[in-house]
Amino acid sequence: MQTPAQIEFEGIQASAELRSTIDQLVTRLETRFDRVTVGRIVVRGPGEHHQTGGQYQVSIRLTLPDGRAVNVARTPKEDGRYADINFAISDAFKRARRQLQDEARLMRGDVKHHAQR
Repeated sequence: MQTPAQIEFEGIQASAELRSTIDQLVTRLETRFDRVTVGRIVVRGPGEHHQTGGQYQVSIRLTLPDGRAVNVARTPKEDGRYADINFAISDAFKRARRQLQDEARLMRGDVKHHAQR
């Protein structure tokens, strides 16, 4: 990344272990696509809202060349696995990796476009 990733924690205490885990996952993303220019990761603790109470939310925003971006900000409702912060972080980075791969294919022109009728 051209700029170090911004990591923010809201509603939870930032631990060295969590920061280390996130840094490792960011490094893995960079090995797949080294042209990421800016990254921002926000980890939110369980809210008091009835729809998402007890679940961690992880948002990832990666900025790519040519004004492209990868945004991961969705947490499935009523999925008990998101009560585990490590699962929530891992799942968000898996989704970011898939979206990053799709954007890289588009940028390389590897996606087949159908002819207009």
